[in-house]
Amino acid sequence: MAAAGGNNGDGPMIAVDKKMIPEEILKDSVLVHIAAAYFSVSKQLERRTGCSQTRGFILSTLRGGLERNQNQIATLLGLDRTVVHRSIGTMVKEGLVSKKKAGTGRTFVIQLTPKGEKYREFLIKERRAAEEKLRAILNSEERTTLIRLLGIVAAFQL
Repeated sequence: MAAAGGNNGDGPMIAVDKKMIPEEILKDSVLVHIAAAYFSVSKQLERRTGCSQTRGFILSTLRGGLERNQNQIATLLGLDRTVVHRSIGTMVKEGLVSKKKAGTGRTFVIQLTPKGEKYREFLIKERRAAEEKLRAILNSEERTTLIRLLGIVAAFQL
């Protein structure tokens, strides 16, 4: 398993201490509760796998043998190019991805290595295990309701 790198977009996420949020906001804010749940699960998965969200998202853009350049990855993910560049640099050093000169221009193409493929499979396995743990504590109706409500929130326009 590859460990998360330093502060190149790979570092641990910063979670806000709930004690810092005023009680009146924490008590009835749907968005704060959604964010808290998301960050909690994300942080637990990061600790368990050693993989930050940034790294996981980058790895997912390269699945199935795809080759992409760093700008394509940054655009697909809506991330800053510098963050993607630094993360990829760390993953190259760890042997998770390869970087080779593209046919034209100054562009490099990035592709998962066999080690990166194995690592990505490990991450998927861990995410599925987390999903099963959650499925074990929510009954079918609760899961259906939660998914429906999250769909409403995701479609919500500010």
